[in-house]
Amino acid sequence: MSLGAPDVRRLIDEHGLRPSKALGQHFVADPNTIRRIVRMAGVDASSLVVEIGAGLGSLTLALARTGAKVVAVELDRRLVPVLRSVVAAQPNVRVVVDDGLRLDWQQLLGNVGPWALVANLPYNVATPIVLRALEEAPEVCSMLVMVQREVGERLAAQPGGRSYGAVSVKLSYWARAAVVGLVPPTVFVPRPSVESALVRIDRRDVPAVSPQLASYERLCTVVNAGFGQRRKMLRRSLAAVVAPEAFVRAGVAPTARAEELDVTQWGMLATPSDVGAEDVGAEDVGAEDVEQ
Repeated sequence: MSLGAPDVRRLIDEHGLRPSKALGQHFVADPNTIRRIVRMAGVDASSLVVEIGAGLGSLTLALARTGAKVVAVELDRRLVPVLRSVVAAQPNVRVVVDDGLRLDWQQLLGNVGPWALVANLPYNVATPIVLRALEEAPEVCSMLVMVQREVGERLAAQPGGRSYGAVSVKLSYWARAAVVGLVPPTVFVPRPSVESALVRIDRRDVPAVSPQLASYERLCTVVNAGFGQRRKMLRRSLAAVVAPEAFVRAGVAPTARAEELDVTQWGMLATPSDVGAEDVGAEDVGAEDVEQ
């Protein structure tokens, strides 16, 4: 059983709570949506799940009832007593008071092996939470996150699409992502003004660009420069960070624009001049893991 809208409103009223706009609080209050998230996440009794922004515990409760071990992270101390009361009968839930943007993953989980992130993420911090987890927590093997639709489309965008940007490339370095569903504002309390999206993210076995070609930090520098002036041709927007001969080596036209390049092309542009693709075998580059 999950918390429905009447349950969520009752908890808010009983505890004198006022959802925080600053924290982007919109509590999911629809059992069908909750069941849909759990099903799409593929959570079962063998899973370890981290939920960031657990709120009043609607999703936490459903995750726990699969038998999974759940670490529910909540920043707002006003909500924590309510959250603890909702999951009190679930011994497989650990409630942690912390900021999802500043989590020490090793301290939180230790050496536990693969785990999943499943969460209704606050709209205003969804992107940095997703990227930071991919960058700093190699054990997170998958994510099923509910985010603002515009954010979800940006996370999962492919080259050439209107939503494709620096965030899309950085995520694609680590993982594959897809929008797997849309969620209307009516399932939340309070109701947001925008539609939400469910995004499934699966970490690659190896990064899409071999660190032997270009480090992730170097890739980010080049990608940020390119999308920082996305209306310009790349020979202009990248003039300060990429040598002209890099375009020949990468097989990229200097007249191309940022949104036309996939992550492997960005990786080749970011490759230092003394390293070439011929120096790294196909298995190292991980070409078989790159979506076309």
